[in-house]
Amino acid sequence: MSTKELYTKGARVWIKDPQTVWKPASVTTDFDGKSLPIEDEAGNAHTISIKEDADLPPLRNPEILIGENDLTSLSYLHEPAVLHNLEVRFVDRNEIYTYCGIVLVAINPYYNLQIYNNDTIMAYRGQNMGDLDPHIYAVSEEAFKLMERDNTNQSIIVSGESGAGKTVSAKYSMRYFASVGGTGETETQVERRVMASSPIMEAIGNAKTTRNDNSSRFGKYIEIDFSKSFHIIGASMRTYLLEKSRVVFQANDERNYHIFYQMCAAREEKELLGLSLSESDDFIYTNQGNNPNIDNVDDVAEFGKTHEALKQLGFNDGDIGSIYKIMAAILHLGNVKISPGSGRGDSETSTVRDEDASLPVVASLLEVDEKLLRQWLCNKKVVARNDSYVTPLKAAEASQARDALAKCIYSNLFDWIVFQINKALKTSHKVNKFIGVLDIYGFETFEINSFEQFCINYANEKLQQQFNQHVFKLEQEEYIKEGIEWKMIDFYDNQPCIDLIESKLGVLALLDEECRVPKGSDKSWVDKLYDKCKNWDHFSKPRLSQTAFVVRHFADKVEYECDGFLHKNRDTVMEEQVVILKASKNKLVSDLFISEGPDTLGAPPARGGKLPPPSAAGNKKAHKKTVGSQFRDSLNLLMDNLNSTNPHYVRCIKPNDAKQAFMFDNTRAVQQLRACGVLETVRISAAGYPSRWTYQDFYVRYRVLCHSKDVKQGHYRKTCENIVARLIPDPDKYQFGKNKLFFRAGQVAYMEKLRSDKLKACGIMIQKNVKMWLYRKKYLRIQAATGTIQRWVRGHTARRKVTDIRRNRAAVKMQAVVREWLQLKRYQKMRKLAIGLQAQIRAWRARREYGEMRRNKAALTIQTRVRGWLQRKRYQKSLRMIVMAQSAVRRHFAKKELKKLKIEAKSVNHQRELNKGLENKIISLQQRLTEAKEESKSLRSKVEKGAELSGELVKFKKTEEESKIKGNKIKELEEELRSVKAELAHETDEKVDLVTEKVRSEEEWANAQVVHKEEIGKLKEELENSKKLVESSSQIDPEQVSRLESEKTAIHQEYEQERIAYQKLLKDFNRLEMANENLQDEVNILRGGNMHNRTISNVSMTSSIMGEEDMSLRVGEEESAYGSVSGRSSLVSTLDRRDRDRQLESLTVLPENGQQDVGLMMKLQGALKEAHREKEALERKLEDIENSVAGAERQSAEILKLQELEIENGKLREDMGKLRLSVANQGTGEAGENEAAREMADQFEAMQEELDRRRAECLQLKTVLANVQLSGTVESGEPSSLMSEAGSGHGSAPEAEELLLAYETQKNVIQQLQASLNQERERAVTVEKELRAEVEKVGNLNRDQQAVIQTNMNKAPSNQTEAYMQHELTRLTGENFDLREKIENLNDSVKRLKRQLKTYMKKLQESGVGNIGDMDERDPDSTESDQTLPVILKKEAEYLGMLEYSKDQEEKLLKSIITDLKPRVASQMLPGMPAYIVFMLIRHLDHINDDKNVRSLIQGGISHIKKTIKKRGQTDIELKTLWLSNTLRLLHCLKQ
Repeated sequence: MSTKELYTKGARVWIKDPQTVWKPASVTTDFDGKSLPIEDEAGNAHTISIKEDADLPPLRNPEILIGENDLTSLSYLHEPAVLHNLEVRFVDRNEIYTYCGIVLVAINPYYNLQIYNNDTIMAYRGQNMGDLDPHIYAVSEEAFKLMERDNTNQSIIVSGESGAGKTVSAKYSMRYFASVGGTGETETQVERRVMASSPIMEAIGNAKTTRNDNSSRFGKYIEIDFSKSFHIIGASMRTYLLEKSRVVFQANDERNYHIFYQMCAAREEKELLGLSLSESDDFIYTNQGNNPNIDNVDDVAEFGKTHEALKQLGFNDGDIGSIYKIMAAILHLGNVKISPGSGRGDSETSTVRDEDASLPVVASLLEVDEKLLRQWLCNKKVVARNDSYVTPLKAAEASQARDALAKCIYSNLFDWIVFQINKALKTSHKVNKFIGVLDIYGFETFEINSFEQFCINYANEKLQQQFNQHVFKLEQEEYIKEGIEWKMIDFYDNQPCIDLIESKLGVLALLDEECRVPKGSDKSWVDKLYDKCKNWDHFSKPRLSQTAFVVRHFADKVEYECDGFLHKNRDTVMEEQVVILKASKNKLVSDLFISEGPDTLGAPPARGGKLPPPSAAGNKKAHKKTVGSQFRDSLNLLMDNLNSTNPHYVRCIKPNDAKQAFMFDNTRAVQQLRACGVLETVRISAAGYPSRWTYQDFYVRYRVLCHSKDVKQGHYRKTCENIVARLIPDPDKYQFGKNKLFFRAGQVAYMEKLRSDKLKACGIMIQKNVKMWLYRKKYLRIQAATGTIQRWVRGHTARRKVTDIRRNRAAVKMQAVVREWLQLKRYQKMRKLAIGLQAQIRAWRARREYGEMRRNKAALTIQTRVRGWLQRKRYQKSLRMIVMAQSAVRRHFAKKELKKLKIEAKSVNHQRELNKGLENKIISLQQRLTEAKEESKSLRSKVEKGAELSGELVKFKKTEEESKIKGNKIKELEEELRSVKAELAHETDEKVDLVTEKVRSEEEWANAQVVHKEEIGKLKEELENSKKLVESSSQIDPEQVSRLESEKTAIHQEYEQERIAYQKLLKDFNRLEMANENLQDEVNILRGGNMHNRTISNVSMTSSIMGEEDMSLRVGEEESAYGSVSGRSSLVSTLDRRDRDRQLESLTVLPENGQQDVGLMMKLQGALKEAHREKEALERKLEDIENSVAGAERQSAEILKLQELEIENGKLREDMGKLRLSVANQGTGEAGENEAAREMADQFEAMQEELDRRRAECLQLKTVLANVQLSGTVESGEPSSLMSEAGSGHGSAPEAEELLLAYETQKNVIQQLQASLNQERERAVTVEKELRAEVEKVGNLNRDQQAVIQTNMNKAPSNQTEAYMQHELTRLTGENFDLREKIENLNDSVKRLKRQLKTYMKKLQESGVGNIGDMDERDPDSTESDQTLPVILKKEAEYLGMLEYSKDQEEKLLKSIITDLKPRVASQMLPGMPAYIVFMLIRHLDHINDDKNVRSLIQGGISHIKKTIKKRGQTDIELKTLWLSNTLRLLHCLKQ
């Protein structure tokens, strides 16, 4: 019977619910194949659309199976069935233990149950696991019994989240072993010591959290050792990942470790006198949670138990006193206040005040030197090669170092105590077998997950893998034992997630690698994760975070925040502080750091191990393992230990977060069931045959379904086979074992349905006849009694009805009279009151209106007089201001014109006469184009101003005087606009010629591209022809050819991916090298080297000088990063391919008969060697070409450029000083007066940019002239003779001489460029021919090899020969790909040179030089002697993007940038200009390491913005928008 047939009317199912996860429902109509109508228990109807079988809701189990003590015995095994069964047992029956196969599910009842006494222990002793109800004692008995019977080691793995009861379950398990495995006096003492270790470990390792009042903050594995007679003779303990951060920090409503609160509460005890203890609220390390108390817990009594346990385990009084001293010292160390220094640069230093009372107490308790401790709490020693020096720590860094010291002391003390406990529990007898109890943390996920949660979830991944494999193994063993046929069960394997964490390039490996980097950070580590782990399916990057990563664990996806990973993984303490503690007079303190505990986190190195020698802990810091490595090694050791034992599993479940007794929260429970593997066990069971019956039980239960002929007396199996074969037609739904009958999921429920239907039909038949007789007799008796009752009732009803009619009629008459009188009285009273009220209101309103009219008339008279007077005053004031502004502007322009005339009279005229001919012709078009752009820009601004003035004219038409002034101003602006438009039209006509030239050059470039494409097409056709020729010449099987082609394509793709990844790695390596060099420079500066004290003048000069060098360096970086032919990536890839080819040469191809084909091998190896030689020759030629291209371009213009830049910088400094002075003088007036000055400043900046550009071009031309003159006088003397001839013929015309000289110089430059271009073309053509010949030769070789291989394959085909052929094809394809890449790079270089030539030719055409085409036809050999001429490059200045200012100018700058800036003016600037200016100021301060002024500048800017918004921005939305956008822009710049 199929599963769909069970969805009939009345079938019970489970449906999803957002509150209770699952809720029960019933099917209302038979399933029709498309939809399923259902109705829940509340009566709500639902319809579920069914597209496939997986959409069908889960079926509910029969009532007989509800509450089973083993979940695997349920007929339907799925999540809602498991959840409901656990809820019924826990809530309805108060049973906290349930089996799930080999797993014991334990639910925390939050209530003390009386089920753990000695009587219960004796009841479970000797019983099998399923004989009694589920219990922790049953699992313990099973482990003990298997150890006795099979003589094998056992282990009990207890897991679950915090508050689920793991520690209690482990404690009761050890109590059971102590009870059943102890006899005699000696063993009794060992048992007491084993139980006495629990109070100590809870005191130093447990703490209160928001989820649990006694949460274990570490994992522990306890091995209980047994003798040959199976009596307890000893024990040992191993701990994992103590939460050290809790020592210095606790979240709200949490506590530190119990021992601190116990000591504070019992401070009056004699053992704690002299430790200066007080209330826990007085210590920073214990008052952060704000809730130091735990309900129903007495810390004083708990301290007494801890103290007695220490004595019982053999700790002497001296060691106990030292433990208390160290604990108290940690508390006092947290109260040591570290303050910033009081001198200059106070933010860089820190100190502990002399009046601090906690530091002397710490030094006294630890018995160390107080002076040294005070010094090294606030300083550190830096070692640089052979020298070392002391540097101060910031207050925050010193506080972190103090907390790290406290955590280190506590961790070492914890490990020492565990080691001492192991010494007390160890035995000198030979250990026969042991039972291990693992109490370890469960899967954790919080809002913010850090390093601790990562390690915890990593441990749970390993345990879950071991659990799945063990459950799968037991399931298969059951089937083999019963002798039934079975298929392999697929179970979830989390090995990929484990590999992601612990592989060579996994998370832990990358974390350790980043910890070894001196300047490693969490951000750089997470960036490496994004790059290296992006291909893992279990790793992903969150969308909204750059500092987190997501790992998909078996239970859920967890997002880990990278902050703190490196610090927690390093777990480093300052060497100097450790040295102080090593020198302590307290022996225990000294031992903690001289000979720390063993490397196995508190476990002994061997069962009878001793303390390690002192030198074992004296290793250097570089050899210290990280926390992650230690945890991984200890976890692998634990897994090896568990795999060597027979495991038993206990899964603890926390039923609710409110800690209420016997309250079951379905949402929380299902989360834990998914995380702890219970549902995985259910899934594995459901994949096989989960329902199992013995033949006798099945016959007793379902014999009602069989006929008498099917029953075989005394043969239960034969009878069951007849019953099952008749009821279940599909033989795959059941299997007959040796002793049991196995059913698939759902089949038992189906048979239960048939059984209930059969019994229901029989019951209905009996009930029908009995009910018929009973109901007929009852009907006759009722019919007689009914006639009598009806007669009496009808009479009584008629009499009562008449009486009611008479009473109603009398009552209606009385009500009418009374209501009439009441309404009349009410109306008369209301009418009188309304008339009086109206009279009073009308009189008051008349008086109020009369007074209002008088006041309005008086106010109008006053306003008329005042407004007239104000308008007259405003007009007079505006008139005076306009006259003053016009005077100031005219005076400024007059001074400027006078200065310009003076300068021109002195030097400009001479320079203009010298350069008038050549300069004007070369840059005239560029000047006009730039001027047209600037005038167009100014025109737009003036048009906008005209529109604004027009709007203002409409607003202020009320006053006649102002309208006249504005009208005149508008007329002047319109006249100026017309003149500007005329100039713009003139410039547009000139610009048309430039556009035509550009179109012509683009057409030439398009023609060149067409030619290049035709050449590419020809090459492709040749390649296709060669492929067709190869295919036609060979007779290889097409399937084999296609397979080889697909393998070749896959190898190509893999090779490309490896090459791209290697290039990225090389790029990162180059970037790290540059960062390393920058860091070395900063270190030199800090040691006292040259400081970069720059001013406005030398900043621009330095950036100009360094521009070309930086550009060349940047080009080199880009080539090496993106796989250029000259980069290191190509060289390394070539070397890799050589190694690969050498490996291929060393291969030996053996046929099936074992004899070598010598002829084939000799031919192939000879071809390979010839190809290697030719390839190396090509590589050498390619390197020569690259070296020739990368010529010396920076040899000629350095001296002239420096001189010219110094002169220009001096002029710029003078102009800038004058401009600042004028702005400062005008800025003292009102805001309106400063608009003209700002407009002038904008124009000045535009003019200054144009002047810089022109001067740069002039400087390049002068450099060319100087080099030409120098080469002419040294070599041939032609320019000098030309000048002499010109001078003799035109001595009276110096302009003609200079023009002729410039023309000859320009011709030489053009010839040099043309010659270099021709040479490059010839070289490119030569290389291209050689490469094509190489490709053709390789193709011929490939065809020959294919023919030889085909011949050999026809003789004796073998797998080795095919493999060799695949390798050869792969190698040849890779070489062809490299040759193509080289050709493409050469073509790119030719294109680049062509673009440069076209740029130069265009400039020469613009300067008036004709017949450029004739220069192309000259002999290139005639210009070889002119190769020393420099190439004219366009100047590309590199700016540092910083502004320097003095401290006294800060307020003026902020006032000009923020306070005085109006939205109307800001709209005409570059968007975000104020933010960029402030950012450049901050960059300069950061460049000179002036943190104090950076803070001052940022705070001042914030205060100015607040004042501006408060003063003017309450109603001005534009001002708010302006500073909101600029603030966001500044924040964005600072983040970058």
